[in-house]
Amino acid sequence: MIISHRHRYVFVEVPRTGSTAVSAELREHYDGERMLRKHATYRDFLRVASDEERTYFAFSTVRNPLDIAVTRYVHLRENPRGHFTDPAEIAVRNSLAGRLERRVYRWVHDHDASFEEFLLRWYLVPYDTWTSLDHRRLDRVLRYESLAEDFEGVLRQLGIEPVRPLPAKNVTPGKDRDFERYYTPRAIARARWVFGPYMQEWGYAFPDGWGEGVPGAAKAYQRLARIPRTLYWNHVRYLDYVKRPVRKASA
Repeated sequence: MIISHRHRYVFVEVPRTGSTAVSAELREHYDGERMLRKHATYRDFLRVASDEERTYFAFSTVRNPLDIAVTRYVHLRENPRGHFTDPAEIAVRNSLAGRLERRVYRWVHDHDASFEEFLLRWYLVPYDTWTSLDHRRLDRVLRYESLAEDFEGVLRQLGIEPVRPLPAKNVTPGKDRDFERYYTPRAIARARWVFGPYMQEWGYAFPDGWGEGVPGAAKAYQRLARIPRTLYWNHVRYLDYVKRPVRKASA
């Protein structure tokens, strides 16, 4: 999470949505400084923010989950910077989520799994993320698909003159820019069930030829599953991931 007391903003970083590029740029050129941990939620921020800090302009990012799933798969296959094998990286990523991702990494490599096999094995229920906790309460949500333009728009909304176009960071090695080509007919059928409700909620459309509409059962399942997921994101994940007292934000 990045905060600026001079410009009165707080940026919530969400994995695989371009947040690394935004946070680096904010810290380098726009008086941003890190607070809490990298992937703290807005709710984590509200736990420790002062009344004044709660009025800061809050923004974050979102991305098409069809693209996120492909990026995750390629990341698991390529293991950039030894994320899943380097002891130092493992020590840093030793949360419950990190341990699960190493399990998925081992499965992908043990089975030399294709993207279709990966999707069918690990994406079983309607997709959701902790963006659902608070993103509707934020002042603006940037889209990965138009990140540079959206970021410039936020700066101007804050009264800040952009220094330069937003540079790309953490580009996934080995990933085809056309994520649609990874989706076989079986993968498309699973994607409509898994990703449909989230995509509809955030205004994303399926590619042409994939069919229209979102299965009603998937939407009902997502609403039901959001109850335990919210409990996990807001409490279990918080305690498991932090494992230390949250630092109070100060001006």
